[in-house]
Amino acid sequence: MTQPAKQPTVLAVIPARGGSKGVPAKNLAQVGGVPLVVRAVRACLASSEVTAVVVTTDAPAVAGTARAAAEALGESGRLHCVQRPEAIAGDTATSEAAVLHALDTYEAEHGKAVDVVLLVQCTSPFVAREDIDGVAAAVAREGADSAVTVAPFHGFLWRDGSAVEDHNYGVNHDKKVRPRRQDRPEDLLETGAAYAMDAAGFRTHRHRFFGHTALVRTDPARVLEIDDPHDLARARALAPLLDPAPLPTREDIDAVVLDFDGTQTDDRVLIDSDGRETVAVHRGDGLGIAALRKAGLPLLILSTEQNPVVAARAHKLRVPVLHGIDRKDLALKQWCDEQSIAPERVLYVGNDVNDLPCFALAGWPVAVASAHDSVRAAARAVTTTPGGFGAIREIAAWLLGPTLTAPSVNTPLPK
Repeated sequence: MTQPAKQPTVLAVIPARGGSKGVPAKNLAQVGGVPLVVRAVRACLASSEVTAVVVTTDAPAVAGTARAAAEALGESGRLHCVQRPEAIAGDTATSEAAVLHALDTYEAEHGKAVDVVLLVQCTSPFVAREDIDGVAAAVAREGADSAVTVAPFHGFLWRDGSAVEDHNYGVNHDKKVRPRRQDRPEDLLETGAAYAMDAAGFRTHRHRFFGHTALVRTDPARVLEIDDPHDLARARALAPLLDPAPLPTREDIDAVVLDFDGTQTDDRVLIDSDGRETVAVHRGDGLGIAALRKAGLPLLILSTEQNPVVAARAHKLRVPVLHGIDRKDLALKQWCDEQSIAPERVLYVGNDVNDLPCFALAGWPVAVASAHDSVRAAARAVTTTPGGFGAIREIAAWLLGPTLTAPSVNTPLPK
């Protein structure tokens, strides 16, 4: 009787040092509301080809963040963290050294040989499960010795020859000839996101490229490596366009915390001749908040605004309020502690830069459509509706369904 083919053991290694010269604590920096190391962990754990994932780091905070991400996915058994020795944790250490150490450590601790080892970079924020599957399958199933993700590249490359006596010259073209794009051979750009190697060959060559290297094509729109703050800003701007943008459901959330100005209002203030201030709110938001309250979700309005209109609106909505708060993140953490609610289970809705510390604390930071660019970039989800025009009603529909939870016909709705 023919024995079934042995399932190869595929180990994905994610190097994630705690330090970085270009971007401090880079691997914990958030893109789309998710730390870079978590984005890499999620992509690897989503792969059907990967047996286990190792995060190799010198930073306890990175390891703790990676473990929490795996636990949230129910994948704690497949995620392992390896303490990287100081000798290979500096700026000059190679990724290959980190992968070799992680490979040896995993095999020694688990008593099993690895067939294929992957190198997956946190600095490529848009690495996808398909990229991981592609490089892993190329080595594990298709006979390649190594594999790399690449994307079509059609640019003309130049090299500065001023340092020597040569003139500046074209690298992939003759500067005296300008062929049309369709008449040029296609170049492929190494994306830096994912690599795969036959484990035995990798130990022999101690380099990620050897033997037959398979080129696994990926979407050029997702090619971005974060090396400096400008790259991080670009990634945050692109995240709403490139991420699958999953929306939270009731199962993801234990509490909803709402900013007021710009979130429940359109951020304008009307002032009469006596200096009295008024704002406009949306009836649909009142309906959404009532439905969330009826569904049993703890609610809080948290605002830096001192105007009593905030408390008046909260009273009408029958929602607890903390306003005139300077450090909203500290107030949010204290409220979570008092309510025995884990911050990662909180959906926090905001619109401006003073909401960013709360975004870093909450598991589901949500920006309204009219939010400041930096807030939209840091959000895990963004409404299609601006603040003050029913954005809270839209969020309630994410959690409770498009028709919400119908209150009792005898229960008056706040308007």
